[in-house]
Amino acid sequence: MIATSANINLDFNIANLFFQAAKRNPTTIAIIEKEQEITFEDLAQEVKATAAYFHEKGIRKGDRVLIFVPMSIDLYRMVLALFYLGATAVFLDEWVSRKRLDLCCEIAQCKAFIGGWKVRFLALFSKSLRKVPIRLGLNHIPSKQESFNPLPTKKSDTALITFTTGSTGTPKAAKRTHGFLYEQFKALEDKIDPQETDVDMPILPIVLLINLGVGCTSVIADFNARKPEQMNSTRIIQQMKTHRVNRLVASPFVVKQLAQSLLQTNDQVYTLEKVFTGGAPVFPKEARLYAQAFPNTKVEIVYGSTEAEPISAIEVENLIQEKTSAKGLNVGIPYHKTAVRILPISDEPIQCETEDDLLEMSLPKGTIGEIVVSGAHVLREYINNEKALKRNKIFIEDTCWHRTGDSGFIDENGQLFLTGRCSSLIKTNTGIIAPFVVENYLQTLEGVVMGTLIQKNNEIIAVVELENGTNESSISDPIKAFDKRISQIHFIEKMPRDPRHNSKIDYERLKEIIS
Repeated sequence: MIATSANINLDFNIANLFFQAAKRNPTTIAIIEKEQEITFEDLAQEVKATAAYFHEKGIRKGDRVLIFVPMSIDLYRMVLALFYLGATAVFLDEWVSRKRLDLCCEIAQCKAFIGGWKVRFLALFSKSLRKVPIRLGLNHIPSKQESFNPLPTKKSDTALITFTTGSTGTPKAAKRTHGFLYEQFKALEDKIDPQETDVDMPILPIVLLINLGVGCTSVIADFNARKPEQMNSTRIIQQMKTHRVNRLVASPFVVKQLAQSLLQTNDQVYTLEKVFTGGAPVFPKEARLYAQAFPNTKVEIVYGSTEAEPISAIEVENLIQEKTSAKGLNVGIPYHKTAVRILPISDEPIQCETEDDLLEMSLPKGTIGEIVVSGAHVLREYINNEKALKRNKIFIEDTCWHRTGDSGFIDENGQLFLTGRCSSLIKTNTGIIAPFVVENYLQTLEGVVMGTLIQKNNEIIAVVELENGTNESSISDPIKAFDKRISQIHFIEKMPRDPRHNSKIDYERLKEIIS
């Protein structure tokens, strides 16, 4: 059993990690954003001044504040100021729709929101945003207070709320306390191993927060996160060269675009030592692309979720050599601070009184079931969503086990394999089909960009996106031969992808398209 410190209610503020780093490295550049940069010392002063300004405007400890600001120096100045103040930052992704924005506002019940003029204009048309009493822009007027001492916070106080579901369904508000953020910081610090001398390009917002706590430099990639498909890879590669970036942490979509650009131009980023990617599956075909584009770089694929990051990891060289793609996708050995169990797949809440009960319920090695994890860095709570809590969590004394919703198994060597979302498994008279396994196989076919299986009117349909110029007939026979239960093959011009990472298949939209 892995113990948790979530309930040790000591005075603690996650922003203190940043202030300590600023004292150690006052003149180090904290963040580079296009032509703008700021040192740790200057950012620390701005964070405290911004906190005083927020306090003057009526924001107090415990208040929830919606942050609708793109990844920027402003974003981290404001988030750290709210942490320092003891308020709760409510974070929404840039791709959020107005409908989803309203849903999140209803759940979070914010006292204030902060955003640019476009967001404040949107507030005129949003019933939920109009209810928010305090509305602030990105700039702040220097506080009149000569000194400002915020109230102390405890590990159990909420620091950050993020939303966990995709673009559909009722959003789950993940409650991240100061104590939880510290555990997540320690887990990701352990996995990524950032050094104070590093220059990192973190495409994932949480990683830049970790860099601020470590004391290393972060370079914000110059692209619009709301429109990842329009990303200019050449521009980002030039940024990496200009600032001598030695670490990249990004979604598979971004890493793939950069890799393809480097190979097309026969170019390299010679300073790059490490690449970490996660948030969507990476199959062996794509791993080979990474290895070719970053020949002198350690490239690692991290498996995790919003509620549990990291769960496991695998280096590209090991994934490329994997010979069991017909069984599932190897995502490596579980992280040493994460306990993993494989439980029978069920839509019902699971209750266990003891760890022995959970162990007795666990499936043997090689058997597919739901991946369930625990650890100090595993999220324990949602905001105002008792149903999600009962469905997704198993509490045994002080230990929280999170049900990932992913299916998979552990092999004889202790390696974790994914077989797709539990909800995507297709039940037939001859057994269960895991579309994810077929997706893995389709990646091995020359000319296939992406593909999957869906069930329609009791028929199993393969849906495939091809590279330009690929002959459909050359793909059809291998697909039908792989699984005789596939009755139809639909070729689609563009597979719908998730809005967050632009890497995973959006199954709900795909079903609508096929219908």
